[in-house]
Amino acid sequence: MKSILITGANIVNEGRISPGDMLVEDGRISKLGEDLSAEKADIHIDASGKYLFPGLIDDQVHFREPGLTHKAEIYTEAKAGVAGGTTSYMEMPNTIPQATTVELLEQKYSRASEVSLANYSFFMGATNSNLDEIMKVNFDEVCGLKIFQGSSTGNMVVDNIESLEGIFKECKAIIAIHSENDSIIKANLDEFKSIYGEDIPVKFHPKIRSEEACYDASSRAVAMAKKYGTRLHILHISTAKELELFTNTIPLEEKKVTAEACIHHLWFSEADYDTKGNLIKWNPAVKTAKDREAIFNAVLDGTIDVVATDHAPHTLEEKAQIYTKAPSGGPLNQHSLVAMLDFYHQGKISLETIALKMCHNVATLFNIKERGFIREGYYADLVLVDLNNPWKVGRENILSKCGWSPFEGHTFQSKVTHTVVSGHLAYENGAFYEDKKGERLKFSRNF
Repeated sequence: MKSILITGANIVNEGRISPGDMLVEDGRISKLGEDLSAEKADIHIDASGKYLFPGLIDDQVHFREPGLTHKAEIYTEAKAGVAGGTTSYMEMPNTIPQATTVELLEQKYSRASEVSLANYSFFMGATNSNLDEIMKVNFDEVCGLKIFQGSSTGNMVVDNIESLEGIFKECKAIIAIHSENDSIIKANLDEFKSIYGEDIPVKFHPKIRSEEACYDASSRAVAMAKKYGTRLHILHISTAKELELFTNTIPLEEKKVTAEACIHHLWFSEADYDTKGNLIKWNPAVKTAKDREAIFNAVLDGTIDVVATDHAPHTLEEKAQIYTKAPSGGPLNQHSLVAMLDFYHQGKISLETIALKMCHNVATLFNIKERGFIREGYYADLVLVDLNNPWKVGRENILSKCGWSPFEGHTFQSKVTHTVVSGHLAYENGAFYEDKKGERLKFSRNF
């Protein structure tokens, strides 16, 4: 593997921004210092004026492989993520077939080892009847268990209370959960169908997949986690009301219940349905500006622990269907870091907090081995950013296989210039170097 020397960077790491150089050898950060210019390396990157972050770790993506590869593939979506600064991802089990057995789960790992430019892990999927299979998983090599408590793409709802109780009681892993109450959603949907038929205006999506549906499911999950001492991570928080279920009064390392915010819930509000339509139809729904503000503040004050994407592509043809047929989800991982950097330019968040929520805390929360921080001896997962290099999102520069983005037409103020994955320069100013693939994430756990 080629060695890399990075000089003149502003290093964003562990609550500080410090000028410095870095030497990368054999996939790891071998030296950090203020003047390493005399070191020899195969590749030299002059980072003068730029900012060097740990590579982003996205704890929630849907890459659609196997079975839904007309929308996306591990290869295309990992590549889009790398262009956006994501060096590691955790992918969800609602593919075809669903990753609900150890054999099917390992098939995804095998495929990723062949094609993924980024580092990878895959969630085991829970059903009403696969607890025995869940108990076979080695969670030192698997990021966690995913439970859908509300239906989404590839319906995998776990709705049997005895099954849920069994999983929460027996599973010694991080349980990541999609929390929406399906019965409340169905009642709301029936009400709007009685008025509009199948062609419901998408602006009512947050009324159908409502605050009540989210809070009811999340509060039940938290209560069950407390009952059994389960390690619970609630994904894509979309309401202000849910925030009362979490705390910022103890260190992340001591939390048994954690929370994630996603880019779309920080960026969009219900006012955007008029212009974006189904392109911002997600589950759980983008809700009010008040919810958006509360979620953002919870990211800042530590009530919400990590920021992710829920990257979930669909084709434009699928999105163009009427409300009841158009699927929920959209591509986001190419633009997650630059979106957060726009918030930085607006004075809403610091660079150090971006690194905390998208790198450090994800590694801490999931107990990822030797990643997520810029430290000597750690894997060299890095992203270099030019903070003042505006560019406009258009079809010609969108890398997700679906070919569109909810950010289309927006001009971001910052640009990712280089991405290093496990010590390999994978991306440089629009060019990809794919001779080395990413690596399987490993975890160090004592639960």
